[in-house]
Amino acid sequence: MSQNITPTPLTDRPEPTREQIKKWRRYLAEEISEAKVYSQLAERSEGREAEILRKVAEAEHRHQQHWRNLLGEHAHPEPRPSVYARLLQFLARNFGTVFVLALAQRAESRSDYATDPHATDAMAADETIHEEIVRALSASGREKLSGNFRAAIFGANDGLVSNAALIMSIGASGASSQMVLLSGIAGLLAGALSMAAGEFVSVRSQREMLEASRPTQVTLDVAQHLDIDANELELIYRARGMEPDAAHHRAMERFGYLDCDCDNSLSFRPELLEEEAEENAALGTDIGASASSFAFFASGALIPILPYIFGATGTYAMVLSLILVSIALMGTGGIVGLLSGAAPFTRGLRQLAIGYGAALAAYLLGLLFGVSIG
Repeated sequence: MSQNITPTPLTDRPEPTREQIKKWRRYLAEEISEAKVYSQLAERSEGREAEILRKVAEAEHRHQQHWRNLLGEHAHPEPRPSVYARLLQFLARNFGTVFVLALAQRAESRSDYATDPHATDAMAADETIHEEIVRALSASGREKLSGNFRAAIFGANDGLVSNAALIMSIGASGASSQMVLLSGIAGLLAGALSMAAGEFVSVRSQREMLEASRPTQVTLDVAQHLDIDANELELIYRARGMEPDAAHHRAMERFGYLDCDCDNSLSFRPELLEEEAEENAALGTDIGASASSFAFFASGALIPILPYIFGATGTYAMVLSLILVSIALMGTGGIVGLLSGAAPFTRGLRQLAIGYGAALAAYLLGLLFGVSIG
């Protein structure tokens, strides 16, 4: 629990140095910005999440007061937030909470209060707790995004890398720009159609397997014809996971010897109906998944061939293509980094290195084949 921050009496406080004033004003600007961000996120949230965010904003206001007390007259005029902080406030006002919370988590983790002698132990503890609070709040949003978002990011990334590698290899072999463009379009269509077909088969097969495993109404139709002494009906419920006594009780219900006030023919557990609905929602439709995969892959595969579409040729087109691919790879890597709570720039560089590694290998192979053919 946060402790109250007691300011140092004014008469006992030495005049701060220029460096201290600069640092404390930066701290104050950060606390002002963070309080606004959490308050704005609370306005866009509901229930428990909104209440938690308001409490965190209140803690940031307490931290502000600590630095105002230390700064005294130097707290005026109020310090302006950094460009990054203003961007965070803009995102908090206008967009959803998932990305903003991920950015806020990064900001909380970089706090210097633990090593700054002018920050209280309570403030340092608050910042540590805030990071965990934000991490917990953003976890549910990350889980909601993980399925569809993962398909979008990695589908687009597959298109980027595979088509970039393709046009690099074709271009390095000495082929004309028109041939590179045609190869890129062919790669886009082939890859997107392959992704769509694979996703269709995957989702359809998974649905079929679920349907094959789902209990049916057959017990209602044939129960009256079964031998009660052999009681094979009991084996069905045993196979579905029931304990022997519960399975026997359920079989007796089906034979009419015991009353049953519910229809449990689909399953021995009512919660399985909810699980089935969740599985269907998570899977989506096979057509929808197929179309999404096609679109994601095609959107990524389009980027490397844009210079050729607009008439660029030769080395210039290849370099321009690599620049566009670099921007896209940094973007996808950065977004993945944000959602995973990691450094966006580092994740972007990793994505870029992987993509460039594939493109370089393809380029060298293209040179090799070009020399061999020549």
